[in-house]
Amino acid sequence: MPEHLKEKTLLTESQVEKSFRRLMNSPEHNEQLFDKAEELLDELRCESPLRHRLSVELDELRAISMPKS
Repeated sequence: MPEHLKEKTLLTESQVEKSFRRLMNSPEHNEQLFDKAEELLDELRCESPLRHRLSVELDELRAISMPKS
């Protein structure tokens, strides 16, 4: 079946949070990991408090992980 015709399975907030935590517990934080976390957040409704909270956390982790110049 063509990719665009496949039904997208939406994750629950609990599943998103669990996957997000698993990603963020990875020993190495890099841009690829942050991109995966962003994709998880895209599974949540825009008005979701969980999405807002995890987005703030992701922004903070990105800032901490950026190389100091």
